[in-house]
Amino acid sequence: MDEFIDYIKNLLGSMDDGRISISPYDTAWIALIRDLKGRNIPQFPSSLEWISSNQLPDGSWGDKSFFLAYDRLLNTLACVVALRSWNVFPEKSEKGISFIKENISKLGDANAQNMTCGFEIVFPALLQRAKELGIDGIPYDAPVLQGICAVRDRKLGRMPKELLHEVPTCLLYNLEGLGDLEWPKILKLQTPKGSFLTSPAASSLAVMETKDENCFKFIEYIVNKFNGGAPPVYPVDMFTRAWAVDRLQRLGISRFFDQEIRKCLDHIYSYWTEKGVFSARESEFVDVDDTAMCFRILRLYGYNVSPDALANFKKDNEFTCYVGQSFESPSPIFNLFRASQVLFPGEIILEEAREFSHHFLQEKLEKNQLLDKWLISKHLPHEITNGLEMPWYASLPRIEACFYIENYSVDDVWIGKSLYRMQEINNEAYLELAKLDYNRCQAQHQIEWDHMQKWYEDFNLQEFGISKRDLLLTFFLATASIFEPERSGARLAWIKSQVVCNILTTNCFIKEGEFLEQWNQLSTEFGNNQRRKWGWSNKNIHKSITIMFETLQELAKDAHEHIGRDVSGLLLDAWDAWLKKPGQGDEEFGQVGLLIQTINICGGHVVSRDMLSHDEYRTLSRLLHKIITKLDNGNEKIMGMEYWKKTKQMSSKYQEIEKDMQLLVQLVLQDSSNGILSRDIKQTFFAVAKTFYYRALFTSEQIENHASRVLFEPVV
Repeated sequence: MDEFIDYIKNLLGSMDDGRISISPYDTAWIALIRDLKGRNIPQFPSSLEWISSNQLPDGSWGDKSFFLAYDRLLNTLACVVALRSWNVFPEKSEKGISFIKENISKLGDANAQNMTCGFEIVFPALLQRAKELGIDGIPYDAPVLQGICAVRDRKLGRMPKELLHEVPTCLLYNLEGLGDLEWPKILKLQTPKGSFLTSPAASSLAVMETKDENCFKFIEYIVNKFNGGAPPVYPVDMFTRAWAVDRLQRLGISRFFDQEIRKCLDHIYSYWTEKGVFSARESEFVDVDDTAMCFRILRLYGYNVSPDALANFKKDNEFTCYVGQSFESPSPIFNLFRASQVLFPGEIILEEAREFSHHFLQEKLEKNQLLDKWLISKHLPHEITNGLEMPWYASLPRIEACFYIENYSVDDVWIGKSLYRMQEINNEAYLELAKLDYNRCQAQHQIEWDHMQKWYEDFNLQEFGISKRDLLLTFFLATASIFEPERSGARLAWIKSQVVCNILTTNCFIKEGEFLEQWNQLSTEFGNNQRRKWGWSNKNIHKSITIMFETLQELAKDAHEHIGRDVSGLLLDAWDAWLKKPGQGDEEFGQVGLLIQTINICGGHVVSRDMLSHDEYRTLSRLLHKIITKLDNGNEKIMGMEYWKKTKQMSSKYQEIEKDMQLLVQLVLQDSSNGILSRDIKQTFFAVAKTFYYRALFTSEQIENHASRVLFEPVV
């Protein structure tokens, strides 16, 4: 594992502007640039060398592992035009022409949803350039081209030409496919790095037409960085950082890279704007995909970001990836859906985004329309299905990791003007580390399960109405929420304290006067290894109080070993307060309040009594008690949520739960004003709340299936 961790740390620590594969198409456009001093030679001969060295055996250029007709034909035509423009490597251009001639008809069978970006604009323009060069053998009049030109005309007809010259639009990305441009106006729309919407091809045309110094510096930077090649877009610093953090989170391995992730998020936050963001920093053009993803991860890590940026992508009752989009694709709307769930009270734009995106994705699933404009991934349908069936409030970390490891692909292909791959997003090392860590954690959990079964037998808990099935459910919920091996103390504190509480409340022992009397006697000896023998008349009370006393002593001992601090006093106070206030309606000392305190104390997060009496802690306790009281209603709540899933019509009770969960999320994710309560303390409240939400949403059969997978089935 250490080898993978070190590799990924180095990868994340050296992101710079992002790692991305080379686009033959964009490289060919750079190769077309004539020497700026007027000589009849290429300005960047290394780009021609790259083209010569990277032709595939069939005569084409493009992604060697994945055939997409749009990608191969566009790349190949561009490379042929570049080679013929300089009359070099004739045998390679001839092979390319043969490939085009033999494969152009495949455009007729290709899925329009996977059409490369702007293909309908740049491919006809490139054909015209080839014709003007007098390149023979290319089927300029192929019937399939008529349909492509018709799509081009419709797209250009929707976008007023004057708008192209006034504000950054998606057409800037395809400048090389447009004619009759007013360059003095266009040049004002450059990014700070000198590009047009981060496109090397579009920027190359600008250099050829204007010799603009900023454009030239951008192209020169690209050529030097990629050894003559050029990616389809650059930089991709926002894109790579956001998606890398997201992947590490969902794979369950983000904890190994806290420092690297924080640097990624600081970078993203420094370029966040009220309009949203793009794949590259400092872009006036923004899109919902990058904006939603960046918003989500920034909010999850406590950064102060407003969801109002998403309003820029809303028109009427729908959301779009960007202004001028021809049709919406599943992957950006799925990221919008995921972002919409991390909402605070009163954030109407996120409520609207959630309603739209859920309906959009559900419809796509029902119609099996899941081909994507931006991403080719065989697992995308499963991702979307899992995301809709298990909302964020009910998504327990180990279940999410189990499902995502199964769906994560290192072979995903991204779609720009040509296909490309992202090393910091789809990486074999991520997957291998995730599998190793998941199975290592699972092995630790199985050891703990053996321990829990022995604890169960030693105390004969069946006698108190606790079944093995009850124990397994409690064990699963705690383990699926707090899974890290180093947090075994907090995990076992959750399981054992919840079981003991159930014994005491179910059997009504804590309402017996003798119980409290015996507790008062025993509590004076808490922390001692030896106890006096007391004469107790009620055998069941004696047994139950012995279970509680010895369990708490064991938890205190384990906590001391793990965190190096004596927590017996804090633990005793918490349980003493709960035992003396049963059934009095005190929300802070209810069973769930005790559970939270025990987890935080044994986990080393609570270090003083003052923390437990702090206003924010008390507010969180009361709110959690309120939520769980409404959720913990057995079959009635399951039916209510099932009805909501089908109809999207929330019952009044569910609406109340929803509002309370939003407030809980806000209290947990926002930094405490005085810094007294740590992020870890507040996350415990949310972790426990999610387990109750999860139980309310899923059937017993579904939960048992999840438990079996998470606890006993290694990932392979």
